[in-house]
Amino acid sequence: MVAAHRGDWRDAPENSLLAFKYAMDIGVDIIELDLNKTKDGIIVIMHDQTIDRTTDGKGSPGDYTLAELKKFHLKNGLGRVTVNAIPTLQEVMKLIKGKILVNLDKSYLYYNEAYQVLKTTGTLNQAIFKTTEAYETVRNQYPAIIDSITFMAVIDLDKPGAKQSIENYQRHIKPVAFELNFGKDTSAILKSNRFINRNGARIWINSLWASLNAGHDDDTAVDLGNTKDSWEWIIQHGATIIQTDRPRELLRYLRKRNLHS
Repeated sequence: MVAAHRGDWRDAPENSLLAFKYAMDIGVDIIELDLNKTKDGIIVIMHDQTIDRTTDGKGSPGDYTLAELKKFHLKNGLGRVTVNAIPTLQEVMKLIKGKILVNLDKSYLYYNEAYQVLKTTGTLNQAIFKTTEAYETVRNQYPAIIDSITFMAVIDLDKPGAKQSIENYQRHIKPVAFELNFGKDTSAILKSNRFINRNGARIWINSLWASLNAGHDDDTAVDLGNTKDSWEWIIQHGATIIQTDRPRELLRYLRKRNLHS
């Protein structure tokens, strides 16, 4: 499965409805997006804690009501202002309903609000909630919904106790996937991770920047033409979901190998 990081941001502003539409058009399985909240409590899509970098406005989403925030315009990858507005989570879910999955990044503070949007739009089964928090923390903070959502635990393999954290999650809620992040590729879990697939869990590895995958990244595959030490390496180490900044190229590579229909 291919997850497009912030949508197809090379052809449209990151985290815009247009970027998500383009990602769907090229055939990705998942779009990743980032949640934030307006002054009047509406969940919107914004990666940064301010809108300074990605729009023609200033300040944080929480400084504005949704109506006020909608007056700003998203910038493209060159920093040029476009006609695209900051989308709400509800708008995104209506766009992708019945089509693909959504990975809710930066969502931990907004699980309850996101859950209500998904229930309202009838898209609860299309969203993957995620966090780096330990199982007990998530259970204590969100006891009312933790058993009703599709959940992925994010595990830093460079930290001690990574395997114990995975096994603890598996004992209690059986996450749909585990996102494995690592700055070094020496973890024993990378060499022997069949235990993660217990109960049907998938392994998610990011091919984004090198610090998430010990240099087995998109740039190595595309700019250096070395797929052996990037995407192939990731697949050989158990990944069945890859999050990428190069969705077109990754899809082309996977289809050539008959790994994506």
